[in-house]
Amino acid sequence: MTSPLSGHALVSIAIEAGAAIMPFYDPNGQDARTKGDGSPVTAADEAAEAIILKRLAEHGITAVLAEEAVAAGRIPDVGQEFWLVDPLDGTKDFISGSGEFTVNIARIVDGVPVEGVVLCPALDEVYWSDETGAYHGRIENGALAGETKIGVATPGGALKVVASKSHLTDETKDFIARFDVDSFLSFGSSLKFCRVADGTAHLYPRMGRTMEWDTAAGHAVLKAAGGEVYTMDGKPLAYGKADHPSGAYANPHFVAAGAFDPFALAKVS
Repeated sequence: MTSPLSGHALVSIAIEAGAAIMPFYDPNGQDARTKGDGSPVTAADEAAEAIILKRLAEHGITAVLAEEAVAAGRIPDVGQEFWLVDPLDGTKDFISGSGEFTVNIARIVDGVPVEGVVLCPALDEVYWSDETGAYHGRIENGALAGETKIGVATPGGALKVVASKSHLTDETKDFIARFDVDSFLSFGSSLKFCRVADGTAHLYPRMGRTMEWDTAAGHAVLKAAGGEVYTMDGKPLAYGKADHPSGAYANPHFVAAGAFDPFALAKVS
């Protein structure tokens, strides 16, 4: 299926959504409240999501699972092709002032993320993917200012591992302990997928609850860069899991890796 949006068009939508977020970015106090799932949400989420949904609709895209809309009970029927939107991933990073929060948009076809964008508006940094590969770019004066094609790194020995700053569980630590680790890197939000995609890290394990919109865009970038996201049974993480036992569109635990099989490399526990 041909995408109605090019990679550059997706980047433009994300930049506009990111610009809507930034007026709310104040580590000294946010307009925050609590969603039903217990995670913080800000006015910035809603402002960004409204822009993304409007721009997608202008291209005839209405089969969209968007985080805030789903939380409000607006869940459209989706089929073979649909889109996933997380307007502000890493709300803890947003509120703390670290700047490592992201805008995420991804296209799913037959359960596979085939196109996506991850924008970090506070750091003026963007990653995206399309049928031609995965890319990194800088944002200057509200526009994309150059791009570089990226690819995963092949480990030659000990691994560089990236993990969540705020969700580093004991189970995740135990999994990391099964590898020879050269260095441990900590990033917020979906940037972790992107740091594997650009070769900064080799491995990103996540043994904790996530939703499909949290991971799809980063997964799309990583996949286009030559990596993959695996469930703990070694299968690629799939999307469209409306009947997942942990809740509709929830993810199981997963491991994101460069161009290697992480389970073949792991020591027996």
